[in-house]
Amino acid sequence: MSVLMRVVVLLILSNVFMTFAWYAHLKNLNHKPWLIAVLVSWGIAFFEYLIQVPANRIGYTTLTLGQLKILQEVITLSVFIPFAVFYMKQPIKLDYLWAACCLAGAVFFVFRR
Repeated sequence: MSVLMRVVVLLILSNVFMTFAWYAHLKNLNHKPWLIAVLVSWGIAFFEYLIQVPANRIGYTTLTLGQLKILQEVITLSVFIPFAVFYMKQPIKLDYLWAACCLAGAVFFVFRR
């Protein structure tokens, strides 16, 4: 598997954990004290970092720092939108399309040679 594919797979997994750590408490723990939400989120984020740090280290062997960051942002949006729509029951917004277009432009500029 190429470096880029390994990085993408690891960053997708990392972002699933990150998204749940950052936002799932709004749905699942909103009746609990915020400190409980913080502790649960930190527990989830621990697993995110176990995947994200190696992903960035592997990626930095062939990608620039800017390319890694833009790749991360594209993956973050790609994970967040289904999470927001299907898990958090948020309406689909046209703004998601515009954000994706902006990120596509960022990908173009950072990966062009």
